[in-house]
Amino acid sequence: MTIDRQALGYGSGDKAPFATDPWASRGRLFPEGGSLTRSEFQRDRDRIVHATAFRRLKHKTQVFISPDGDHFRTRLTHTIEVAQIARALARALKLDEDLAEGVALVHDFGHTPFGHTGEDALDEVLQPYGGFDHNAQSLRIVTKLERRYADFDGLNLTWETLEGLVKHNGPLLTPEGEGTRGPVPQPIRDYCQLYDLELASFASLEAQVAAIADDIAYNTHDIDDGLRAGYLTFDMLEDVPFLAGLMQEVRDRYPHLEPSRFTHEMMRRQITRMVEDVIGYAQQSLSEVKPRSASEVRGCGRVLATFSPEMAETDRLIKKLLFSHIYRHPEIMRIRTGAAQIVTDLFGAYLADPSLMRSHYWVEHMAGLSPPARARHVGDYLAGMTDSYAVRAHGELFDRTPDLR
Repeated sequence: MTIDRQALGYGSGDKAPFATDPWASRGRLFPEGGSLTRSEFQRDRDRIVHATAFRRLKHKTQVFISPDGDHFRTRLTHTIEVAQIARALARALKLDEDLAEGVALVHDFGHTPFGHTGEDALDEVLQPYGGFDHNAQSLRIVTKLERRYADFDGLNLTWETLEGLVKHNGPLLTPEGEGTRGPVPQPIRDYCQLYDLELASFASLEAQVAAIADDIAYNTHDIDDGLRAGYLTFDMLEDVPFLAGLMQEVRDRYPHLEPSRFTHEMMRRQITRMVEDVIGYAQQSLSEVKPRSASEVRGCGRVLATFSPEMAETDRLIKKLLFSHIYRHPEIMRIRTGAAQIVTDLFGAYLADPSLMRSHYWVEHMAGLSPPARARHVGDYLAGMTDSYAVRAHGELFDRTPDLR
């Protein structure tokens, strides 16, 4: 993908006309005075970094359960990598870097312990009560569950950051009001009654670069972690022409490189090529659409910051490789089964006796709640757990806890 280097934002303080203006934010649900030293989006980013939910990401699974080793990615290190890539994309496209970074840093707040396994298990037990969605849970955390400020629950983030959190993967409604990916989760619908996030429109370009940065980060680091764990080999990577080309490039330049350095040289090239592809394709899309404001980006009817068709095919092949050799590997599936049992067991125990949730501030009020409200609070409690806390809690309540090693 060709990049117009003259249009890049490096070394320039000028923003593009389609960038989101922090000084023209739609504001916060609870009005606050401005800061003398920070923009509204800088304040959002700082609140996200200081949130309890951010610190919990340190002990939540990305792919490999933490006892597997200290060098595998966690949900926190993944989030930091996403934020770094999102900032680079935002700078190149002359967007607001702080908004892109904030959306990247908050996008995984709602993930459960044990990664997508925990989410699937929690969604299953919560089906009678509306199910579980990690994006909706992220919104609950930053608008309700974080308890840090005297004047409001949550973090009271700006409309633009909340919009990016909810819609970074695209609109949730069609123009006719139908769900684009099934019914809109109830927590999102409830919040939009208070503060309409315009679910039928696309998100800002800052949110779009955060979303594609997520794909770039995990496509790359899951290969790195898979090689480290032994689930992938360099020969397996030859099945993806893009990766085969990168490996040949490294071999040609460094014929006798040790495996760990070889992996890093390949991974850094992968990130660079994918980032450059997104920049080039976004520049092409912007030249076609010619948006004159962030509002026109939202209303243009398409994603502007994404992979080119060629790189999208590479992305598909990499995901296929990861699913077949890592995500569905028999050993990973064994661990997934045990992790799902932990989540399911804890949900049943807490729903039957909420007093077991000793550190949950809603325990004393739960006796009078309706069954759906009680189940949702149990879901909140479970979703907030780290891997290690969930394993320990299960060991305190049950005679046998699955071995996740």
